[in-house]
Amino acid sequence: MFLLRESLGFGSEAVATTIMQATYLAASVMFILGLKSLTRADSARRGMQQAALGMFFAVIGTMLNQHILTYQWIMIGLVVGAAVGYPMAMKVAMTSMPQFIAFSHAFGAIAATLVGVVEYRELTREGALTSGLAGALGFEVLFGALTVTGSFMAFGKLQELITGRPITFKGQNAVNLLLMAVAFGSFGYLIYNPMAAWAFYGVVGLALFLGISMVLPIGGGDMPVVISLLNSYAGLAAAATGFAIGNNVLIIAGALEGAGGFILSVMMSKAMNRSFGNVIFGAFGSAPSAAKKIGEAKEPKTITAEDAATQLAYAGSVVIIPGYGMAVAQAQHVCRELHELIEAQGGSVKYAIHPVAGRMPGHLNVIMAEAGIDYGALLTDVDDANRVLGSADIAIVIGGNDIVNPDADEDKSSPLYGMPIFRPWTSKVTYVIKRGKGVGFSGVENPLFTLDTTRMLYGDAKNALGTLVKEIKALNEGH
Repeated sequence: MFLLRESLGFGSEAVATTIMQATYLAASVMFILGLKSLTRADSARRGMQQAALGMFFAVIGTMLNQHILTYQWIMIGLVVGAAVGYPMAMKVAMTSMPQFIAFSHAFGAIAATLVGVVEYRELTREGALTSGLAGALGFEVLFGALTVTGSFMAFGKLQELITGRPITFKGQNAVNLLLMAVAFGSFGYLIYNPMAAWAFYGVVGLALFLGISMVLPIGGGDMPVVISLLNSYAGLAAAATGFAIGNNVLIIAGALEGAGGFILSVMMSKAMNRSFGNVIFGAFGSAPSAAKKIGEAKEPKTITAEDAATQLAYAGSVVIIPGYGMAVAQAQHVCRELHELIEAQGGSVKYAIHPVAGRMPGHLNVIMAEAGIDYGALLTDVDDANRVLGSADIAIVIGGNDIVNPDADEDKSSPLYGMPIFRPWTSKVTYVIKRGKGVGFSGVENPLFTLDTTRMLYGDAKNALGTLVKEIKALNEGH
């Protein structure tokens, strides 16, 4: 790299700095364009490519930094990171993407925290630590360390290494608030006395513990919001790192990530009709609600795959509502087959995609795109989808639960009340494909399953849809 800098005329520090800042500017522009492209499903792939190109520019610019004395450990890091990251990214299933993202957040936060610790030690040794730098470093390790353990806890819950149910104890919120107060108090004292090492390392230790104690009482159903919030924290830590080491691209990228993660968290909370306070402190999903009397009085009605296939073959309008269960079963490709068979018979097929379906924002959009389903068939606005459902012949719920629970509309005592949901019961008939009679992430019973117009088709989504495809093909061959 030294020879490269010299051969390209970057030996002069002024020239190298100019080139470095130019690549940082290009990286920042690509990050912003990437975020813009990610706002639409049909341009999301381009958005990821733009963001990756931006990161490439950022890495190149950093490698041209004149203050780098040796590239040995940088190259080792690049090789090891690529050797570990590439196979993981290529092999991870789309259903495991939420926990993979949580896992990745943890390592990004580890990097930010370690940079903060090393920078604090170096500046302390040199006697160059000011209150401003101490504040930036304290902010960096506070949010960085919190993100480390919080992300590992989110990963554990999503991967089911630990229970997805909230783990609570009496006075837990009070304990968390006290720890936060002590952590911010230590942070404040660090700014007042930058040489108080105990305050700096106290912030690190308290933040690590807070990451655990704040995520433990949050149920698995709220992990998408938690991941978005941790994403925001990681961005704040990165921005603080930028201020501490004078790196403009870190400041810009961190600010974008911090703001984007926070806005996304707010939007997801709104989509669930819940407040941040309810998500973080409410222990939502701590115990299953008692079954409603309609669930006690009635048993769900079932339907055979043969009968369901016969009705689907002659349906004029079908709306498919996918849920996380469909993603787990990897049933999206078979679902597309069913879609094509229905359209070949003259029917129309749409997909109602709920904003919080799956375990992360856009999870189901990606699953559908992976199967090659046209974006034009996706209904991502809840109100639009409900209008289409109202005139549909058949609604098919595949592995969904909370997003189609009528209690969100009708039962003010339900934890789901007020959450925008799809209304498949307004179609002529509803088929529900699910593995069993269990509840959703919220732990709340779903009266949809016992309505007169609902028919249950129990089993793995991939197998159930495969059977429907075979039955429709058999009907076509019979004619």
